Amino acid sequence: MTKETWRYIDSKDQSPAFNMALDEALLDWHSAGKIPPTIRFYGWNPPTLSVGYFQKVEKEVNMDRVKELGLGFVRRPTGGRGVLHDKELTYSVIVSEEHPEMPRSVTEAYRVISEGILEGFKALGLDAYFAIPRTEEEKEGLKNPRSAVCFDAPSWYELVVEGRKVAGSAQTRQKGVILQHGSILLEIDEDMLFSLFNYPSDRVKERMQKNFKNKAVAINALRETPVTIEEAKEAFYKGFEKGLNIKLEPYELTASEIEEVQAIMDSKYSTDEWNYKR
Repeated sequence: MTKETWRYIDSKDQSPAFNMALDEALLDWHSAGKIPPTIRFYGWNPPTLSVGYFQKVEKEVNMDRVKELGLGFVRRPTGGRGVLHDKELTYSVIVSEEHPEMPRSVTEAYRVISEGILEGFKALGLDAYFAIPRTEEEKEGLKNPRSAVCFDAPSWYELVVEGRKVAGSAQTRQKGVILQHGSILLEIDEDMLFSLFNYPSDRVKERMQKNFKNKAVAINALRETPVTIEEAKEAFYKGFEKGLNIKLEPYELTASEIEEVQAIMDSKYSTDEWNYKR
């Protein structure tokens, strides 16, 4: 049986506004039938704090610290909590809700897409598995996150190694299309991450940061030899091909496609109105 061919885009390191605009453009183009299902890998220049669609920036984020560190800042079109995008491989998957392999339920579709990430971790020699909340308390914890930090706890079907979260993902569905994107951490600067948010007191911050160490971990803390970004791309490229049973075909954006992305960027993701709303 021939495998379905999906498009693969490596857009390298881009500005935060461009990254979110390209994900939106891919969703639009797939919805209009202009492109096949697509997997994209990307990075961030400068390192960036992204916040979820529903987060309240004024209340939760220490913007003075974000600016002081010279970080980028953007609001994602997806839910979830704050993520510091620095030494990581970021991915996005764009596929129709009607795709025969995509379950109707958000949680189950999440599991299917994340099979690709699971296989990528295995390719790096890591024994990753899906987080499945077992107790009622754990399930309630997913509904009421206590922290503004994304990697604070695994959600349904997020990837875990040795009990700690190694990848964080978020999903939105618009125009009949699923957009799932997420962070695969190679390294993490916990002190920097925790300095970007507001806390009721220093004691609360300290407690949260201490808990975080037990709940999240980066790939290179789990391996004797560090993984480079290129090695990670290769592993997760193969991982998505195997996990989703597809063939990936590399693609370069055309000049007119880049213009469309820049138009979305200028009208939305570069604006204070979008980034600071709520």
